Amino acid sequence: MGKPLRAKPFQAIVAAPNFCLGVRCDETEIFSLEFLSPRAERSPRNALAAEAVRQLRGYLADADFDFALPLRPAGTRYQRRVWEQIAKIPSHQTQTYGELAKVIKSAPRAVGQACGANPYSLVVPCHRVIAAGGALGGFARQGGEFFLEIKRWLLDHERSH
Repeated sequence: MGKPLRAKPFQAIVAAPNFCLGVRCDETEIFSLEFLSPRAERSPRNALAAEAVRQLRGYLADADFDFALPLRPAGTRYQRRVWEQIAKIPSHQTQTYGELAKVIKSAPRAVGQACGANPYSLVVPCHRVIAAGGALGGFARQGGEFFLEIKRWLLDHERSH
């Protein structure tokens, strides 16, 4: 995979209800899409950032929106396997960590850790992965209610469409 990338500045910031999404990219690939606390939007600084903003706003307006962004390959082989399965979860549906673990012959905790390492929020919809019994589980490898509120909002957004 080469050397780890130093965090590049956000090329755009998009406001959503009670949170923002930061876009890190160059002209050809998305490096990450990150959940942020509310702040001022930042206009796109290149054409790919503008396209990412258009698509993120498309999802925020319509939960059935299909993303088509060039994502920079990231993660370990295992993480990529988990993310591939997560990307198959349709909008309006959820799967548990345990269900995903069975599909890839792994353990729920390892699936949860791979979810937390996902650099492509929304595009690889880890918010659709929940704990057994319907509990939210964790989200975005972050502690605290702020990130769980984002997960709750995303799931409600998808249910309402």
